[in-house]
Amino acid sequence: MGNIVAIVGRPNVGKSTFFNRLIQRREAIIDSVSGVTRDRHYGKSDWNGKRFSLIDTGGYVKGSDDIFEAEIDKQVELAIEEADAIIFIVDVETGVTSMDEEVANLLRRVNKPVLLAVNKVDNNKRLANAVEFYSLGLGEYFPIASTNGSGTGDLLDALIEALPEIEEEEESELPRFAVVGRPNAGKSSFINALIGEDRYIVTDIAGTTRDSIDTRYNRFGFEFNLVDTAGIRRKSKVKENLEFYSVMRSVRAIENCDVCLVVLDATRGFDGQVQNIFWLAQRNHKGVVILVNKWDLVDKETNTMKEYEAMIRREIEPFTDVPIVFISVLTKQRVFKAIETAVKVFENRSKKIKTREFNDVMLPIIERNPPPAYKGKFVKIKFCMQLPTPHPQFAFFCNLPQYVRDPYKRFLENKLRQEFDFQGVPISIFFRKK
Repeated sequence: MGNIVAIVGRPNVGKSTFFNRLIQRREAIIDSVSGVTRDRHYGKSDWNGKRFSLIDTGGYVKGSDDIFEAEIDKQVELAIEEADAIIFIVDVETGVTSMDEEVANLLRRVNKPVLLAVNKVDNNKRLANAVEFYSLGLGEYFPIASTNGSGTGDLLDALIEALPEIEEEEESELPRFAVVGRPNAGKSSFINALIGEDRYIVTDIAGTTRDSIDTRYNRFGFEFNLVDTAGIRRKSKVKENLEFYSVMRSVRAIENCDVCLVVLDATRGFDGQVQNIFWLAQRNHKGVVILVNKWDLVDKETNTMKEYEAMIRREIEPFTDVPIVFISVLTKQRVFKAIETAVKVFENRSKKIKTREFNDVMLPIIERNPPPAYKGKFVKIKFCMQLPTPHPQFAFFCNLPQYVRDPYKRFLENKLRQEFDFQGVPISIFFRKK
């Protein structure tokens, strides 16, 4: 669990280039699944061994400058509210604009670290011109050129210095379930239906994160912490009109849990925003349960449960081994089943398979279906094991790891899922040289 850093600034100052520059080293390693994330506005980065999540608040606003005028305030406010530190990017070519001044006005009132980065400083003349940004009243600025990376090192040094220390939370043995989804999908009602008006709660621990409350839940023989993003205080000014908001609000909760209960409104379908939240959970290697709420409102002639489920599975390929539970929070239908499923997914995610048993099952399968020859070379897999990580990762040792293609990885993953129950859990498979 790291800090969250937001990048703000008006359009075309080079936020995305800067963002991509910071996450590329890592993303290339983490995100080998192509096309998994539809958006590129969230990523992880690290500098000098300190990890943080990076959120690019731009890029969500399509349209003209005046639409942007209204939006930029919202984005900056959201960044101020959600992030631990803010990088404000301006452009030396255009100099200080009225919009920059407006953003600076908002940022001056914040008691969080704000770093001012003057972008596109790639020669001495521009370095001299950057002085005018002192007028924004944000103190020191960092001249950078995000295209070639000059100056970003100093900026990141200062960022790491400024980030608040995160107190390591006492690791409770209890599973943590986060209830996430877009606004009005029924997250709060789901939690109320679970807890019941009598609130069988042992304790209300105010979460260390400012916004999600951990509720200790003990009922039906299950005990776990509920990380509730539903109760996040909404600023009336921040209208939930951009996909970005609910995704950004979910980031912390998702990074901070073991299993995500993704609640969606059956009448609205599995739309882009829900998909973003789903892939966010998948990329963070969290367990996932999809809860289709308001099933009682769906016209059953046209939509059978089977068809609906098939539709969702098409959208979440290739990670289709995910439990989907149809619930109605109103009638409390299958609410208990939802929790039962989440507990099962939690157990799957923490499952450890003995190396011997794993080899006994997987090696015969590999022998029957060896990796196809590549460039005339044959890959021989001799040994495999589960790695000692918090979520399931497996290493297969072979003579030519570089020749194993993606389809074969998927084949192995499917077999592995058939033989061992990993429903609801993303799996990583690595090929290593023996």
